[in-house]
Amino acid sequence: MPRRLWLFCHRWIALGLGGILILSGLTGALLAVARPLDQWLHPAYFVARHAPAQDAAPLESLRSRLAAEFGADAAITFRPPRKAGETLQARVRGAWRGIVFLDPATGGEQGRRGDDEGFVAALFSLHSARMLDKAGQAVVAGAGLGDAGLCVSGLVVWWPRKWPPSLRMAFGKGALRALFDVHRNGGAVLALALAVSIATGAYLAWRPIGDWITYALGHTRVVAPALPPGGGPIRPLDELAAAALAAQPGATIGYLLYTPRTDRPMAVRLRVPGDPHPNGRTTVWLDPRSAAVIAVHRWDELDPGARVNSILYPLHTGELGGAVGEAIVALLGLALGALGISGIWLWWRRRPVRRIADRGAGRRAR
Repeated sequence: MPRRLWLFCHRWIALGLGGILILSGLTGALLAVARPLDQWLHPAYFVARHAPAQDAAPLESLRSRLAAEFGADAAITFRPPRKAGETLQARVRGAWRGIVFLDPATGGEQGRRGDDEGFVAALFSLHSARMLDKAGQAVVAGAGLGDAGLCVSGLVVWWPRKWPPSLRMAFGKGALRALFDVHRNGGAVLALALAVSIATGAYLAWRPIGDWITYALGHTRVVAPALPPGGGPIRPLDELAAAALAAQPGATIGYLLYTPRTDRPMAVRLRVPGDPHPNGRTTVWLDPRSAAVIAVHRWDELDPGARVNSILYPLHTGELGGAVGEAIVALLGLALGALGISGIWLWWRRRPVRRIADRGAGRRAR
């Protein structure tokens, strides 16, 4: 494909998706910084008041108390502390929707937040287009794939005919020329890293991409097992949690997904040794009426589309590399926003120059 056509594609993809690109980059960078900052500014939500106790508050007593306040039909996802000194978080889906922060030693409430409360929630809604539901996720995924193509086309346009390439930037020939050099060379240097960040975001935003990968490789999706016939009340949560941990020795609980329905299996997400996902992707499915294990879906035995999530999620958020990885993700988000803004600005400022050149060419033709 001629380089001029690559340039045409690069320019008009950028103009079409530039707004989403800028918003995704800047909100992603802010999220990487806002989350630890939020924990520092609001320790009551995240730091337990009492030291860890050998006999922590029973999960069943916490569930009963939350059900009494938010309704017996409320679904509650428990997130036990990941580190010593953290609170236990209970995400409620009932008469009220949000997170209740609890002291794991005593069970006392330390605060609560609605789903849409706080700066981090607003940032995440913008970054993931959560307010548009599934349609928004599809838009974000489509834009992400288009932006990944933008990185590829930009790299092709930049690709030098002779090596090694020159990354010289002329800062003494005016602001427009300097901005052009920064945009061109900066985009080339960061193209691969930006494409990975954008593509992983698109993958995480829209589940069908993972399904397509699974089907393309000749596999079928791993789905929740069916609950065997039977009856009876739901067993205490502490018994269910112990049964899940016994099924995977050495694991820790990432999430316990409680639902009051007795016609569905209950899921406990575990983080087993070797799983890079910070929340764990191994799921133990239990019969809530007997605490019997129905199925165990280990993260490394899931279908390909779901299995890769264990790597792509922490890679996209930077958690795979700890504090350094999160800093890199923040810088890439800023770079993505800056490249989008500079590209649109360069196109806008060069329009008068092109019009003058076209007029001159027209006069010479006459």
